[in-house]
Amino acid sequence: MNIKSLLIGSAAALVAVSGARAADAVVVAEPEPVEYVRVCDAYGAGFFYIPGTETCLKISGYVRYDAQAGDNPYTGANLGRVNDDGDRDETWHKRTRAEIRFDARSETELGTLRSYIQGRFQYDDGADSGGSLPQAWIELGGFRIGTADELFGSWTDYAGAIINDDVINYQSGQSNQVSYTFTGGNGFSAMIGAEQGSDDVTVLGGNYVIEDYMPHVLAGAKFTQGWGGVSAVVGYDSNVEEFAGKLRLDVKFNEMFSAWIMGGYQSNYDDSFDPVDGSVDLDNRNWFGTWEGDWAAWGGISVKATDKATINGQAAWEEEGTYAFALNVAYELVPGFTITPEINYTKFDGARLAASEFNGGQDDAFGGIIRFQRNF
Repeated sequence: MNIKSLLIGSAAALVAVSGARAADAVVVAEPEPVEYVRVCDAYGAGFFYIPGTETCLKISGYVRYDAQAGDNPYTGANLGRVNDDGDRDETWHKRTRAEIRFDARSETELGTLRSYIQGRFQYDDGADSGGSLPQAWIELGGFRIGTADELFGSWTDYAGAIINDDVINYQSGQSNQVSYTFTGGNGFSAMIGAEQGSDDVTVLGGNYVIEDYMPHVLAGAKFTQGWGGVSAVVGYDSNVEEFAGKLRLDVKFNEMFSAWIMGGYQSNYDDSFDPVDGSVDLDNRNWFGTWEGDWAAWGGISVKATDKATINGQAAWEEEGTYAFALNVAYELVPGFTITPEINYTKFDGARLAASEFNGGQDDAFGGIIRFQRNF
């Protein structure tokens, strides 16, 4: 046998052996490419695509620490916790809060599909206050259903940049609700809504949940431009069968200075107020009219003093005679971290004076709060 024959024979044997073992070989799958998180800029900063979907998600929130001293601007009493004697301690009121928000959006043939979740956890004066769900709703093409702040307050953009902005209250609180908002292309928008009400209203007390199938109903309209805007809202309480409304004007004078003013009216406030002993019949309170008296007014200013500091002031009045004033400075120490010291003064009269005296308070209140907040 020559060398050539030996090589050919060896090659043939190797091919035969390889063919015999081919059926036993392990096939390793090719690794799938990793899909990195993609930025979604269709809805503004902070959104990204959920991997494997066309849904954009934004995660945001804050951690906050409040320290409050002096009188309670809402009641005139001490701020501390109730002690064993039934009185409030004359000490600090401390609160730590963490809040996280999830905002998911995608485009459909019926418009933008959006879901929003806001979770909150709180620790007050040495005790865990537990968690809550201030907002959770679904929105499609202007139609919204879920739970959120009362539309009577949120539609007119609440009441300025003050921490204790609702001593003269402009809204009731949170409610299950259904609403539809039409948004035009010229700055005009309009809203109609229906709400269930709430029996957990800290400032007002009482039960405002609807008593039959008729909901509390409301409607609003607004017009916004570069100079500011005008907004209005009206609501009908189906339990007490009374109305309330608000009108607000915002003006932006320049990049440094802006101001706003808002007025409110509710029908037949006297039906819920006993002028003899100053008591309020909570069963006859208007879910939308949360101030004392038929009329109330609020106003405020904001002055951007420096690149880091903004001065905010607010004054409010209600027909029963109570006045509330507040002033703060929001100072952004570094991007995302703001320190806000605020002072508050309230002069009580009418129903609020009676409530203050009942709670161990006085005819006026002076106090302050400092807030440290890290937004993300």
